[in-house]
Amino acid sequence: MTDYLKLQQKVAPELIKVVEQRYAILRLVHRSQPIGRRSLAQGLDLSERTIRKHLDFLSDHSFIILTSSGAKITKSGERILRELDVYIKELRGTNLLEERLRDYLGVEVHVVPSGLNQNLGEEELGRFAADFLKSLISDGDIIAVTGGTTLSEVAEMMTPASEGCQVTTVPARGGLGEGVEIQANTIAAKIANKLGGDYHLLHTPDNLKQETISTLIKEPSIKQVLDLAKKADILIHGIGTAEVMARRRGMPLDKIEELKSQGAVGETFGYYFTQDGEIVYSTTSVGLKLTDLTKIYQVVAIAGGRSKAKAIVAAVSEKYQDILIIDEEAAKGILELI
Repeated sequence: MTDYLKLQQKVAPELIKVVEQRYAILRLVHRSQPIGRRSLAQGLDLSERTIRKHLDFLSDHSFIILTSSGAKITKSGERILRELDVYIKELRGTNLLEERLRDYLGVEVHVVPSGLNQNLGEEELGRFAADFLKSLISDGDIIAVTGGTTLSEVAEMMTPASEGCQVTTVPARGGLGEGVEIQANTIAAKIANKLGGDYHLLHTPDNLKQETISTLIKEPSIKQVLDLAKKADILIHGIGTAEVMARRRGMPLDKIEELKSQGAVGETFGYYFTQDGEIVYSTTSVGLKLTDLTKIYQVVAIAGGRSKAKAIVAAVSEKYQDILIIDEEAAKGILELI
């Protein structure tokens, strides 16, 4: 297929431009539906005339429906969008980038191509990860999730299942005392509701003293959720930069400086890693530990942005993760490092 794409780029580059524009429109409709022509034009920096022509084509082929409130994507549109994800990867050589990163990191890698609007990168990462998660799950699965803005986007972009899935979602960690919309509890509940499954909540902060944690985890309601998380069939978690996560946890400035001096660049599950993958510090926390990850069938890490490149290289390894989902900017940042 790659040879045909190269030939197409040489002979009919205008066709590729059309495909990329329609791909971008479908992505934005999926994210913001219902959405009007003017908003699409502004979001993608295209003329309203161009948008109208593409919308007419997509509507004629039943990929979208045009309503008085704006364009909405159809089931056929969602399917073609997933197929276009693969096509665009081939077109841009992103599949080769995935292979190179897979060889370096030792895990299966999926790179989400950038769109016409770079500001929508996190939403697109969330959409791809949500679709990917749905492709992994089977009836009876237990799904564990962490918190954070990226995982919140995954839950937001998750499309409702046409038929309810017999799945159970649970938070993999306690809360960090931040906005409720990015807490693991909220994300677990939202994913369960969209899939038509059940969920359990973990009513405890994450950053407590060890003696408090030792008492809390014996409480039957908390122990039940933690036991479910440890038995998870699928875990999806985020990756943070060390300094940002240390500040989010409310660490004192002298401890943050100490972490930086030790070379910590990445964090996940309360463990702080150097770029070589060495753990230099771990916090006391309620939830899964790194050792628990080795017993979970599918562990999926997700992160986006060039600023996360060092953290990804630090925290991801075949020992703890099976799959990595990142955006094109993060992939390019990793390439620069290696």
